[in-house]
Amino acid sequence: MNNNVIYQQRRNALAKKIFENTGGGIAIISTAPELARNRDSEFPYRHDSDFFYLTGFEEPGATLVMQVTASGNQFQLASHLFCRPKDLEREIWDGIRLGPEAAPKALGIEFAHSNQDLDQELAKLLADQHAMYIRLAESAEADRRLRHWMKEVRSQARSGVNPPSAFHDVEALIHEMRLFKNAHEIDIMRRAAVISARAHIRAMQACKPGMREYQLEAELLHEFRNSGAQSVAYNSIVAGGANSCILHYRAGAQELRSGELCLIDAGCELDGYASDITRTFPVNGKFTGPQRALYDITLAAQEAAIAKTKPGNTFMEPHEAAVMVLTQGLLDEKILKLSELGSLENAIETGAYRRFYMHRTSHWLGMDVHDVGSYRETLQEKSETEKPWRILKAGMVLTIEPGLYIRPAEDVDEEFWNIGIRIEDDAVLNDSGCELISRGVPVKADEIEALMQSR
Repeated sequence: MNNNVIYQQRRNALAKKIFENTGGGIAIISTAPELARNRDSEFPYRHDSDFFYLTGFEEPGATLVMQVTASGNQFQLASHLFCRPKDLEREIWDGIRLGPEAAPKALGIEFAHSNQDLDQELAKLLADQHAMYIRLAESAEADRRLRHWMKEVRSQARSGVNPPSAFHDVEALIHEMRLFKNAHEIDIMRRAAVISARAHIRAMQACKPGMREYQLEAELLHEFRNSGAQSVAYNSIVAGGANSCILHYRAGAQELRSGELCLIDAGCELDGYASDITRTFPVNGKFTGPQRALYDITLAAQEAAIAKTKPGNTFMEPHEAAVMVLTQGLLDEKILKLSELGSLENAIETGAYRRFYMHRTSHWLGMDVHDVGSYRETLQEKSETEKPWRILKAGMVLTIEPGLYIRPAEDVDEEFWNIGIRIEDDAVLNDSGCELISRGVPVKADEIEALMQSR
């Protein structure tokens, strides 16, 4: 399918939601701004995910305006793209711009304008639109521009022109759409997962005592870019020894030592979509007894969560399954004391396990590594005080990532100190269960040891 058709379908789907909600209206979605890194340098540019989802356009300085009008029981959509004008001098420095003249044909969009005309044109486009769909409380600059546009429309009141009177959160509609991936999106995510799995294998095979964390990060980055990925999906975590117990640790200069573990949480971004894989492995290629014991517990917890990751279950059921296995394992290894807690059920109910497992087992995955979409259903009855957890459905994509993190403590046997383990895979929900798209990298302890020893 032509990519333009995909983006047109998405815009039409959003327009239909606007029509069903308010009988029409106008939606405004801007892409991300460029950000300065320091005096004369910018961060590598990355488009806004919502904007890209609707347009496929990656240049900065762009805004999409969608006019949805009623025509009997149907709606009509007119999409306007405001983008940077052609500028030979700037293109010499910064690269070729598409420009408004070429945008309609290139992007399959109805109208295109210079972004220099945005304020002037929006005053016209907003006239007599009763409903406005925007990002609410997005930024001070966005609020300033909105006030300016509204002021311009109100200035036409004597001509019989009315400004929008109702404001709605456009993100709520877009994010519900983004939560469910189609075959095109899942294909990209599969390819991203394949690249990331190869990068993890490369890092495992390169690892040896005496290396630095940043050297393994370099192996990951090489595989990502060499395989065609445009970027990392997030800052790679490469954590040796005690650093593996720091959840969001960045790859640093720590030496990787024999007898310790290395935890790598890394994934590439391909064509706007993220992958997210975590593996934990012994620096010298051989797990110690305590390391292997905790690793096998964590893997068993992941398998229990995978079994619960299927349509009809709630988002929390995989987490609850993982917690039960992890907590029983902590009791078996006497890291949690049964004599103090009394039972597995009490250890879970009191949250005693949270010292060693403090995050949830899953998050949505898509254009953003922690992707959008509510984790709760809407309230079904007025008597309900808390929204129930989301029911899993085919087309959702999420991670499954239990972990154990044992920091030094007087009440914990020293042989377990500074062992941090996380195992993470990417799962696509289908009609019967889930497909793990990131298992191109070994996950069983014996397989990891065999891979590392084969180097």
